[in-house]
Amino acid sequence: MSFVYKADPVRGAEWAEFFARKMPDMPFHIWPDVGDARDVRYLAAWQPPANLMTDFPNLEVLFCTGAGIDHLDLSVVPDAIPIVRMVETGIVSGMVEYVTLAVLSIHRDWKTYLEQQRERDWTAHRVRPASSRRVGVLGLGSLGRAVLPRLQSFGFSCAGWSRFPQQMDGVDCYAGADEMGAFLKRTDILICLVPLTDSTRGILDKRLFDALPRGAAVINVGRGGHLVQDDLLQALNDGTLSYAVVDVCEPEPLPRHHPFWTHPKVTLTPHIASMTQPETAVEAVVANIRRLKEGSPMIGLVDSARGY
Repeated sequence: MSFVYKADPVRGAEWAEFFARKMPDMPFHIWPDVGDARDVRYLAAWQPPANLMTDFPNLEVLFCTGAGIDHLDLSVVPDAIPIVRMVETGIVSGMVEYVTLAVLSIHRDWKTYLEQQRERDWTAHRVRPASSRRVGVLGLGSLGRAVLPRLQSFGFSCAGWSRFPQQMDGVDCYAGADEMGAFLKRTDILICLVPLTDSTRGILDKRLFDALPRGAAVINVGRGGHLVQDDLLQALNDGTLSYAVVDVCEPEPLPRHHPFWTHPKVTLTPHIASMTQPETAVEAVVANIRRLKEGSPMIGLVDSARGY
């Protein structure tokens, strides 16, 4: 019984070190070295091999090395093989840090002051209290639910939207298509953290931007497929939106001529809002293997019907 890691080999070396401490009796291999393929029971991959079950005929679990599964070619994964997305504290902490930075940079006009510094312009702008700014998180999964309490701690008025009703202390929760309009209407800074599925592809479009208060800002840390780029550019240029922070794009990387690189109302980062951290990722994977052996449900188990 062995484990194979198929993703960034540099991080794989770190995985191997932590895995040896946590499960010293289980052989750990880094792709393309898989040892005896018949012994492989667990595979951690960003993208599994095309001939998954031929390569690993006795595979029991596919662990995704990222928080989402939209990049996976699910056609190569039999229905009988459970897929487990990465739910680990390193990803959560990184996302909380990035979103907090993005919201505060918008709230405190950081881009304006950076531009003024280059122009030697000593103009002070009014400082608004956080309580006057309404933040909304689109998606109340593990990341959205972690981000909101941190933003609440600054005094922002916080709300969240999800497909199904949820509750959070101090957060106005909206659910379903019928409540989307009310959620958007009360949101000055929108953070996209929904999974990318057929129903959410292109959700950040002209119709959504028009439903926000004029001059709202958007932060996309979900997936590039959530955003209709031309609609965002139009909304920024005509004043519908005041600013956008874009961490994820389609394609990645963006072409060098793409207008996001130079647009004065866009902050662009190269898909670094959060990254799987080897130590905490291994802890999460090992804990799930032990749950499986005990007959307990694994954390992060994907519902293929929902797509996440």
